[in-house]
Amino acid sequence: MGKPILDRRNFISKTAIGTIGVAGILNACSTGKTKKQEIQLPELLDQAPDGKVLKAGLIGCGGRGTGAAINFLDAGPNLQITALGDVFQDKIDNCRAEIKTLKGVEIADENCFVGFDAFEKVIDSGVDIVLLCTPPHFRPAHVEAAVNARKHVFMEKPIAVDPVGARSVLASAKKAEAIGLCMVSGTIRRVQKDYMETWRQVANGGIGEIIGANIIRNGGALWYRNRQPQWTDMEYMLRNWVNFCWLSGDHITEQFIHEIDVMNWYMGQNPVTAIGWGGRQRRITGDQYDFFSIEYVYDNGMRAHCAARQINGCTNRKVEQINGTKGYADAGGILYDLNGNEIWKYPKPEEGDTTSPWKVTNPYVQEHIDLVTAIRTGKPISDAEAQVNSTLITIMGRISAYTGKEVTWEEIMNSDLYLGPKTYEFGPVPEIEEVIPVVGVTNEPEV
Repeated sequence: MGKPILDRRNFISKTAIGTIGVAGILNACSTGKTKKQEIQLPELLDQAPDGKVLKAGLIGCGGRGTGAAINFLDAGPNLQITALGDVFQDKIDNCRAEIKTLKGVEIADENCFVGFDAFEKVIDSGVDIVLLCTPPHFRPAHVEAAVNARKHVFMEKPIAVDPVGARSVLASAKKAEAIGLCMVSGTIRRVQKDYMETWRQVANGGIGEIIGANIIRNGGALWYRNRQPQWTDMEYMLRNWVNFCWLSGDHITEQFIHEIDVMNWYMGQNPVTAIGWGGRQRRITGDQYDFFSIEYVYDNGMRAHCAARQINGCTNRKVEQINGTKGYADAGGILYDLNGNEIWKYPKPEEGDTTSPWKVTNPYVQEHIDLVTAIRTGKPISDAEAQVNSTLITIMGRISAYTGKEVTWEEIMNSDLYLGPKTYEFGPVPEIEEVIPVVGVTNEPEV
């Protein structure tokens, strides 16, 4: 297979199927009007209420999946992890051992499933809830299968790596809503009390009207694994998944989505265009970039600058600044006036104070508290549409950076871009090469 030509025709091909309805649904999710009235936050429980036993099955037993299983068990009484699924036996073995060590829970051999079809077996094992924590490429198919089986869903971020997958999750979410299922995603900030209260302050006019944002996540390099002689193409990519775009969506989608989701929460609308750049200087394996810089433009003229980097030995910084007509906000808990003077700060309790009403519960647990509470009280919840939006915004920025071209929201909504193979088996994957995107054309010398 030859080296692909990296232009927008490759990255954004058009299809008219289902896009008008999806765009309408997503744009209808705008929260911009909420600033016109005084907003109060819902109560956050420290623990889900008691009730009948709820059984959860974990699909994807790596570090984050194992963590999600522990978080679920910590969310309240009468909660069980009863089934595990992964493509690798060693991942299941490590997950079982950690759950037993930390929580004293043993998962039966007959409820541990290995292979690309393990998700189906977990779903069919008698569980009430599925925890979807595989590499995100697989999320749309797993969400669809879970909803079709009438299971409640916790889905780790991001919910897809391409527009086709994002639309699939949205369709599943609408079906889940119609049949009363709950869906919660793993972007954490919207259930974190200090972030929630800061958003409320801004939504109630604390910095005036929002006019833009500056969003940065600069940190060190993520882990990688060199290829071993015994690994096939598929095993190499799966064991090194955070470095392949078809599996992770690149770090702008897989990790920076946390900060992009905060921005999207405040903006309350989708950008109409993105222009970005990025590149690769230090990443060792895979086909991804290690830095991005994206400008998002909104139809009312607002602009947001978003930048992310994963390179060791550099200055690291996380910025979630929302700019307003009367000041600006640090989304983590501070408001400033236009002169940089602090005008409000989240009243974080002293360390060890567990009784303060301002105590912030671990958001990784709070997600599951909210999920279980909704199930047990019969009041379904879903943040799926918001996560579809945030995922698509990151994909929009990634495509612009990969191609060096401006990308519009309309193009993303009409894109039939699908990343990855159509069938899964251990062996060669000739349609996917370890090729790094290079933008533009060669600068030829003058003759």
